[in-house]
Amino acid sequence: MDIKVVNAIDEIDAQSWNDLTPDNNPFCQHEFLSALEHNHCVGEQFGWIPRHVAVYDKKVLIGAAILYEKYNNYGEFVFDHVWHSAYEKYGLNYYPKLVSAIPYTPANGVRFLAKKDQINTVYPILLDAIQKICEKIDASSFHCLFADNETPWLAKQALSIRHDCQFHWHNQNYGCFDDFLANLKQKKRKNIRKERNKVANAGVTIRQLDGNTATDADWQNFSNFYRQTFLEKSGTPTLNLDFFKQIAKTMPNQVLLFLADLGGECIAGSLMFASDTHLYGRHWGCDEQVDYLHFEACYYQGIEYCIKHNLQVFEPGAQGEHKVARGFIPTQTTSAHWIRDDGFKAPIQHFCEQEAKHIQQYIEQVNTHNPYKEKTP
Repeated sequence: MDIKVVNAIDEIDAQSWNDLTPDNNPFCQHEFLSALEHNHCVGEQFGWIPRHVAVYDKKVLIGAAILYEKYNNYGEFVFDHVWHSAYEKYGLNYYPKLVSAIPYTPANGVRFLAKKDQINTVYPILLDAIQKICEKIDASSFHCLFADNETPWLAKQALSIRHDCQFHWHNQNYGCFDDFLANLKQKKRKNIRKERNKVANAGVTIRQLDGNTATDADWQNFSNFYRQTFLEKSGTPTLNLDFFKQIAKTMPNQVLLFLADLGGECIAGSLMFASDTHLYGRHWGCDEQVDYLHFEACYYQGIEYCIKHNLQVFEPGAQGEHKVARGFIPTQTTSAHWIRDDGFKAPIQHFCEQEAKHIQQYIEQVNTHNPYKEKTP
Protein backbone atom coordinates (compact mmCIF):
# COMPACT_ATOMS: atom_id res chain seq x y z
CA MET A 1 0.00 0.00 0.00
CA ASP A 2 1.14 3.52 -0.81
CA ILE A 3 -0.25 6.33 1.37
CA LYS A 4 -0.04 9.96 0.27
CA VAL A 5 -1.08 13.18 1.98
CA VAL A 6 -1.83 15.88 -0.57
CA ASN A 7 -2.16 19.64 -0.23
CA ALA A 8 -4.47 19.95 -3.24
CA ILE A 9 -7.17 17.54 -4.34
CA ASP A 10 -6.10 17.96 -7.96
CA GLU A 11 -3.10 15.77 -7.07
CA ILE A 12 -5.63 12.91 -7.05
CA ASP A 13 -7.31 11.75 -10.25
CA ALA A 14 -10.89 13.04 -10.33
CA GLN A 15 -12.53 9.96 -11.82
CA SER A 16 -10.73 7.62 -9.42
CA TRP A 17 -11.89 9.77 -6.50
CA ASN A 18 -15.50 9.97 -7.69
CA ASP A 19 -15.64 6.22 -8.25
CA LEU A 20 -15.29 5.85 -4.48
CA THR A 21 -18.10 8.31 -3.68
CA PRO A 22 -21.51 6.65 -3.08
CA ASP A 23 -24.84 8.13 -4.14
CA ASN A 24 -23.08 10.80 -6.21
CA ASN A 25 -22.99 12.93 -3.07
CA PRO A 26 -22.30 16.38 -4.54
CA PHE A 27 -20.21 17.69 -1.66
CA CYS A 28 -17.88 14.68 -1.71
CA GLN A 29 -17.34 14.94 -5.45
CA HIS A 30 -13.88 15.91 -6.66
CA GLU A 31 -15.40 18.80 -8.63
CA PHE A 32 -16.94 20.43 -5.55
CA LEU A 33 -13.85 20.14 -3.37
CA SER A 34 -11.63 21.27 -6.23
CA ALA A 35 -13.79 24.36 -6.83
CA LEU A 36 -13.38 25.32 -3.17
CA GLU A 37 -9.60 25.16 -3.57
CA HIS A 38 -9.38 26.81 -6.99
CA ASN A 39 -11.42 29.82 -5.91
CA HIS A 40 -9.70 30.37 -2.56
CA CYS A 41 -12.75 29.40 -0.50
CA VAL A 42 -10.48 27.24 1.65
CA GLY A 43 -6.86 27.69 2.68
CA GLU A 44 -4.94 29.55 5.34
CA GLN A 45 -7.14 32.65 4.99
CA PHE A 46 -10.17 30.79 6.34
CA GLY A 47 -8.41 28.16 8.44
CA TRP A 48 -9.29 25.19 6.20
CA ILE A 49 -6.01 23.79 4.87
CA PRO A 50 -6.36 20.69 2.63
CA ARG A 51 -4.58 17.58 3.90
CA HIS A 52 -6.45 14.89 1.97
CA VAL A 53 -5.23 11.31 2.39
CA ALA A 54 -5.04 8.90 -0.54
CA VAL A 55 -4.41 5.15 -0.36
CA TYR A 56 -3.11 3.34 -3.44
CA ASP A 57 -2.71 -0.35 -4.14
CA LYS A 58 -0.45 -0.93 -7.12
CA LYS A 59 -1.07 2.66 -8.24
CA VAL A 60 -4.85 2.21 -8.08
CA LEU A 61 -6.74 4.52 -5.69
CA ILE A 62 -8.61 2.28 -3.23
CA GLY A 63 -9.32 4.76 -0.45
CA ALA A 64 -9.24 8.42 0.53
CA ALA A 65 -10.12 10.74 3.39
CA ILE A 66 -11.47 14.25 3.02
CA LEU A 67 -9.25 16.05 5.50
CA TYR A 68 -8.36 19.59 6.58
CA GLU A 69 -5.93 21.08 9.05
CA LYS A 70 -7.89 23.60 11.11
CA TYR A 71 -6.97 26.63 13.21
CA ASN A 72 -10.53 27.67 14.11
CA ASN A 73 -13.97 26.06 14.22
CA TYR A 74 -15.59 28.26 11.58
CA GLY A 75 -17.87 26.46 9.14
CA GLU A 76 -17.95 23.14 11.00
CA PHE A 77 -21.44 23.24 12.59
CA VAL A 78 -20.28 20.90 15.37
CA PHE A 79 -19.34 23.27 18.14
CA ASP A 80 -16.33 22.55 20.34
CA HIS A 81 -15.81 25.92 22.07
CA VAL A 82 -16.01 24.21 25.47
CA TRP A 83 -13.24 21.80 24.56
CA HIS A 84 -11.09 24.64 23.30
CA SER A 85 -11.62 26.55 26.54
CA ALA A 86 -10.71 23.50 28.61
CA TYR A 87 -7.41 23.13 26.77
CA GLU A 88 -6.63 26.82 27.29
CA LYS A 89 -7.45 26.54 30.99
CA TYR A 90 -4.70 23.94 31.36
CA GLY A 91 -2.24 25.87 29.20
CA LEU A 92 -2.53 23.52 26.22
CA ASN A 93 -3.05 24.23 22.53
CA TYR A 94 -6.28 23.00 21.00
CA TYR A 95 -5.21 24.09 17.53
CA PRO A 96 -4.22 22.81 15.11
CA LYS A 97 -6.73 19.99 14.83
CA LEU A 98 -7.66 17.74 11.91
CA VAL A 99 -11.20 17.71 10.58
CA SER A 100 -12.80 15.35 8.10
CA ALA A 101 -15.76 17.38 6.88
CA ILE A 102 -17.11 19.38 3.98
CA PRO A 103 -16.25 23.04 4.58
CA TYR A 104 -19.25 25.21 5.53
CA THR A 105 -21.62 22.30 4.85
CA PRO A 106 -23.58 20.51 7.61
CA ALA A 107 -24.77 17.74 5.28
CA ASN A 108 -24.46 14.02 5.91
CA GLY A 109 -22.15 12.00 3.69
CA VAL A 110 -19.04 9.87 3.51
CA ARG A 111 -15.75 11.21 4.82
CA PHE A 112 -13.68 8.03 4.35
CA LEU A 113 -13.95 6.92 0.73
CA ALA A 114 -13.69 3.22 -0.11
CA LYS A 115 -15.50 0.50 -2.01
CA LYS A 116 -17.84 -1.51 0.22
CA ASP A 117 -15.80 -4.68 -0.09
CA GLN A 118 -12.60 -2.82 0.91
CA ILE A 119 -13.83 -0.88 3.94
CA ASN A 120 -12.27 -3.28 6.44
CA THR A 121 -8.91 -2.80 4.73
CA VAL A 122 -9.07 0.92 3.98
CA TYR A 123 -10.64 2.43 7.11
CA PRO A 124 -7.87 1.29 9.50
CA ILE A 125 -5.23 2.59 7.09
CA LEU A 126 -6.91 5.99 6.86
CA LEU A 127 -7.38 6.36 10.62
CA ASP A 128 -3.79 5.34 11.31
CA ALA A 129 -2.52 7.82 8.72
CA ILE A 130 -4.61 10.62 10.23
CA GLN A 131 -3.40 9.87 13.75
CA LYS A 132 0.20 9.97 12.51
CA ILE A 133 -0.44 13.37 10.90
CA CYS A 134 -1.79 14.57 14.25
CA GLU A 135 1.43 13.53 15.91
CA LYS A 136 3.58 15.08 13.20
CA ILE A 137 1.93 18.52 13.34
CA ASP A 138 1.17 18.32 17.08
CA ALA A 139 -2.59 18.46 16.51
CA SER A 140 -4.80 18.02 19.54
CA SER A 141 -7.47 15.90 17.91
CA PHE A 142 -9.26 14.49 14.88
CA HIS A 143 -12.94 15.16 14.16
CA CYS A 144 -15.08 13.32 11.60
CA LEU A 145 -18.24 15.39 11.13
CA PHE A 146 -21.66 14.46 9.73
CA ALA A 147 -20.32 11.09 8.65
CA ASP A 148 -22.56 8.32 7.34
CA ASN A 149 -20.90 4.92 7.20
CA GLU A 150 -17.83 5.71 9.26
CA THR A 151 -19.33 6.56 12.64
CA PRO A 152 -20.21 3.03 13.85
CA TRP A 153 -16.76 1.81 12.83
CA LEU A 154 -15.03 4.78 14.47
CA ALA A 155 -17.01 4.17 17.66
CA LYS A 156 -15.53 0.66 17.78
CA GLN A 157 -12.08 2.25 17.58
CA ALA A 158 -12.83 4.09 20.85
CA LEU A 159 -13.58 7.49 19.31
CA SER A 160 -16.11 9.60 21.18
CA ILE A 161 -19.43 10.02 19.37
CA ARG A 162 -21.40 13.26 19.46
CA HIS A 163 -25.07 13.57 18.56
CA ASP A 164 -27.01 16.55 17.26
CA CYS A 165 -30.37 17.19 15.63
CA GLN A 166 -31.40 18.43 12.22
CA PHE A 167 -34.80 18.48 10.51
CA HIS A 168 -35.23 16.40 7.36
CA TRP A 169 -38.12 15.76 4.98
CA HIS A 170 -38.88 12.19 3.84
CA ASN A 171 -40.61 11.29 0.61
CA GLN A 172 -43.49 8.89 1.28
CA ASN A 173 -43.86 8.02 -2.41
CA TYR A 174 -45.87 11.18 -3.02
CA GLY A 175 -47.17 11.73 -6.54
CA CYS A 176 -47.49 15.49 -6.15
CA PHE A 177 -47.29 18.29 -3.59
CA ASP A 178 -50.98 17.88 -2.75
CA ASP A 179 -50.29 14.25 -1.78
CA PHE A 180 -47.72 15.52 0.71
CA LEU A 181 -50.20 18.08 2.07
CA ALA A 182 -52.85 15.40 2.43
CA ASN A 183 -50.54 13.51 4.78
CA LEU A 184 -50.34 16.48 7.15
CA LYS A 185 -52.67 17.44 9.96
CA GLN A 186 -55.34 19.88 8.81
CA LYS A 187 -53.92 22.94 10.59
CA LYS A 188 -50.43 22.41 9.11
CA ARG A 189 -51.85 21.78 5.65
CA LYS A 190 -53.94 24.96 5.80
CA ASN A 191 -50.97 27.03 6.97
CA ILE A 192 -48.69 25.86 4.14
CA ARG A 193 -51.34 26.66 1.53
CA LYS A 194 -51.75 30.09 3.09
CA GLU A 195 -48.00 30.76 2.95
CA ARG A 196 -47.69 29.66 -0.67
CA ASN A 197 -50.71 31.70 -1.73
CA LYS A 198 -49.31 34.76 0.02
CA VAL A 199 -46.13 34.56 -2.07
CA ALA A 200 -48.03 33.97 -5.33
CA ASN A 201 -50.49 36.79 -4.63
CA ALA A 202 -47.56 39.15 -4.01
CA GLY A 203 -46.66 38.64 -7.67
CA VAL A 204 -43.52 36.60 -7.06
CA THR A 205 -42.56 33.94 -9.60
CA ILE A 206 -39.92 31.25 -9.05
CA ARG A 207 -37.46 30.13 -11.70
CA GLN A 208 -35.94 26.68 -11.19
CA LEU A 209 -32.51 26.48 -12.83
CA ASP A 210 -29.53 24.16 -12.89
CA GLY A 211 -25.93 24.55 -13.95
CA ASN A 212 -26.92 24.26 -17.60
CA THR A 213 -29.68 26.86 -17.60
CA ALA A 214 -28.50 29.46 -15.06
CA THR A 215 -26.80 32.42 -16.75
CA ASP A 216 -23.85 34.49 -15.58
CA ALA A 217 -26.37 37.17 -14.57
CA ASP A 218 -28.27 34.62 -12.48
CA TRP A 219 -25.11 33.62 -10.64
CA GLN A 220 -24.16 37.25 -10.14
CA ASN A 221 -27.55 37.89 -8.55
CA PHE A 222 -27.29 34.87 -6.30
CA SER A 223 -23.70 35.67 -5.32
CA ASN A 224 -24.88 39.14 -4.26
CA PHE A 225 -27.70 37.63 -2.17
CA TYR A 226 -25.32 35.16 -0.55
CA ARG A 227 -22.76 37.80 0.33
CA GLN A 228 -25.38 40.19 1.68
CA THR A 229 -26.85 37.51 3.95
CA PHE A 230 -23.49 36.83 5.60
CA LEU A 231 -22.56 40.47 5.97
CA GLU A 232 -25.92 41.27 7.57
CA LYS A 233 -25.28 38.54 10.15
CA SER A 234 -21.65 39.62 10.69
CA GLY A 235 -20.51 36.37 9.13
CA THR A 236 -17.77 35.61 6.64
CA PRO A 237 -18.88 34.98 3.03
CA THR A 238 -16.29 32.34 2.16
CA LEU A 239 -17.83 31.33 -1.18
CA ASN A 240 -17.69 33.62 -4.21
CA LEU A 241 -19.01 34.16 -7.71
CA ASP A 242 -16.20 32.23 -9.39
CA PHE A 243 -16.90 29.24 -7.14
CA PHE A 244 -20.60 29.25 -8.04
CA LYS A 245 -19.84 29.53 -11.74
CA GLN A 246 -17.27 26.74 -11.61
CA ILE A 247 -19.56 24.20 -9.94
CA ALA A 248 -22.33 25.17 -12.36
CA LYS A 249 -19.98 24.21 -15.18
CA THR A 250 -18.37 21.09 -13.69
CA MET A 251 -21.41 19.50 -11.99
CA PRO A 252 -24.38 21.15 -13.75
CA ASN A 253 -26.96 18.45 -13.12
CA GLN A 254 -26.38 18.46 -9.35
CA VAL A 255 -26.53 22.23 -8.81
CA LEU A 256 -30.01 23.74 -8.43
CA LEU A 257 -30.78 27.44 -8.25
CA PHE A 258 -34.24 28.74 -7.32
CA LEU A 259 -34.55 32.44 -8.14
CA ALA A 260 -37.49 34.64 -7.17
CA ASP A 261 -38.57 37.47 -9.50
CA LEU A 262 -40.85 40.39 -8.71
CA GLY A 263 -41.73 43.21 -11.07
CA GLY A 264 -39.11 42.12 -13.58
CA GLU A 265 -36.31 42.07 -10.99
CA CYS A 266 -34.59 39.14 -9.31
CA ILE A 267 -35.09 39.68 -5.57
CA ALA A 268 -34.06 36.40 -3.87
CA GLY A 269 -32.57 32.99 -4.42
CA SER A 270 -31.77 29.66 -2.82
CA LEU A 271 -29.04 27.19 -3.76
CA MET A 272 -29.49 23.44 -3.46
CA PHE A 273 -27.59 20.33 -4.50
CA ALA A 274 -28.82 16.87 -5.49
CA SER A 275 -27.39 13.38 -5.15
CA ASP A 276 -29.01 10.26 -6.57
CA THR A 277 -31.36 10.03 -3.57
CA HIS A 278 -31.08 13.27 -1.56
CA LEU A 279 -31.64 16.99 -1.96
CA TYR A 280 -29.55 19.38 0.11
CA GLY A 281 -30.53 22.97 0.80
CA ARG A 282 -27.52 25.19 1.35
CA HIS A 283 -27.75 28.96 0.92
CA TRP A 284 -30.39 31.67 0.72
CA GLY A 285 -30.41 35.40 0.29
CA CYS A 286 -32.64 38.28 -0.75
CA ASP A 287 -32.61 42.04 -1.25
CA GLU A 288 -36.36 42.54 -0.82
CA GLN A 289 -38.53 41.08 1.93
CA VAL A 290 -41.70 39.23 0.92
CA ASP A 291 -43.70 37.36 3.55
CA TYR A 292 -43.04 33.60 3.46
CA LEU A 293 -40.76 33.80 0.42
CA HIS A 294 -37.96 32.17 2.42
CA PHE A 295 -40.17 29.15 3.09
CA GLU A 296 -41.24 28.96 -0.56
CA ALA A 297 -37.74 29.17 -2.01
CA CYS A 298 -35.94 27.07 0.61
CA TYR A 299 -38.53 24.43 1.56
CA TYR A 300 -41.57 24.10 -0.67
CA GLN A 301 -39.70 24.35 -3.96
CA GLY A 302 -37.30 21.70 -2.68
CA ILE A 303 -40.11 19.38 -1.62
CA GLU A 304 -41.73 19.72 -5.05
CA TYR A 305 -38.40 18.93 -6.69
CA CYS A 306 -37.94 15.80 -4.55
CA ILE A 307 -41.42 14.56 -5.42
CA LYS A 308 -40.96 15.21 -9.14
CA HIS A 309 -37.53 13.56 -9.28
CA ASN A 310 -38.23 10.78 -6.76
CA LEU A 311 -35.57 11.88 -4.28
CA GLN A 312 -36.06 10.23 -0.92
CA VAL A 313 -34.73 12.75 1.61
CA PHE A 314 -34.47 16.54 1.72
CA GLU A 315 -31.89 17.98 4.11
CA PRO A 316 -32.54 21.74 4.19
CA GLY A 317 -29.58 22.65 6.42
CA ALA A 318 -28.73 22.94 10.09
CA GLN A 319 -31.08 23.80 12.96
CA GLY A 320 -34.49 25.43 12.57
CA GLU A 321 -37.32 24.01 14.67
CA HIS A 322 -39.74 26.08 12.56
CA LYS A 323 -39.22 23.47 9.84
CA VAL A 324 -41.32 20.92 11.77
CA ALA A 325 -44.60 22.70 10.98
CA ARG A 326 -43.60 22.50 7.31
CA GLY A 327 -43.10 18.75 7.14
CA PHE A 328 -39.54 18.28 8.34
CA ILE A 329 -38.95 15.93 11.26
CA PRO A 330 -36.12 15.77 13.82
CA THR A 331 -33.27 13.55 12.71
CA GLN A 332 -30.20 12.60 14.69
CA THR A 333 -26.80 13.42 13.20
CA THR A 334 -23.47 12.08 14.44
CA SER A 335 -19.79 12.92 14.50
CA ALA A 336 -16.72 11.08 15.82
CA HIS A 337 -13.81 12.56 17.77
CA TRP A 338 -10.33 11.26 18.59
CA ILE A 339 -8.43 13.06 21.34
CA ARG A 340 -4.66 12.68 21.51
CA ASP A 341 -4.20 13.71 25.13
CA ASP A 342 -5.14 10.80 27.40
CA GLY A 343 -6.03 13.22 30.18
CA PHE A 344 -8.87 14.71 28.13
CA LYS A 345 -10.31 11.48 26.69
CA ALA A 346 -12.46 10.52 29.68
CA PRO A 347 -13.90 14.04 30.31
CA ILE A 348 -14.76 14.49 26.63
CA GLN A 349 -16.32 11.03 26.47
CA HIS A 350 -18.47 11.97 29.48
CA PHE A 351 -19.41 15.26 27.79
CA CYS A 352 -20.51 13.37 24.66
CA GLU A 353 -22.58 10.87 26.63
CA GLN A 354 -24.41 13.60 28.55
CA GLU A 355 -24.96 15.61 25.37
CA ALA A 356 -26.40 12.56 23.60
CA LYS A 357 -29.00 12.15 26.36
CA HIS A 358 -30.08 15.77 26.01
CA ILE A 359 -30.31 15.46 22.22
CA GLN A 360 -32.46 12.33 22.53
CA GLN A 361 -34.76 14.06 24.99
CA TYR A 362 -35.01 17.05 22.66
CA ILE A 363 -35.92 14.85 19.68
CA GLU A 364 -38.59 13.09 21.72
CA GLN A 365 -40.01 16.42 22.84
CA VAL A 366 -40.12 17.82 19.30
CA ASN A 367 -41.76 14.65 18.04
CA THR A 368 -44.75 15.39 20.23
CA HIS A 369 -45.47 18.14 17.67
CA ASN A 370 -45.20 15.83 14.66
CA PRO A 371 -47.11 17.56 11.82
CA TYR A 372 -48.25 14.35 10.12
CA LYS A 373 -51.50 12.46 10.60
CA GLU A 374 -49.42 9.37 11.22
CA LYS A 375 -45.84 9.41 12.45
CA THR A 376 -43.25 9.27 9.69
CA PRO A 377 -39.81 7.60 9.97
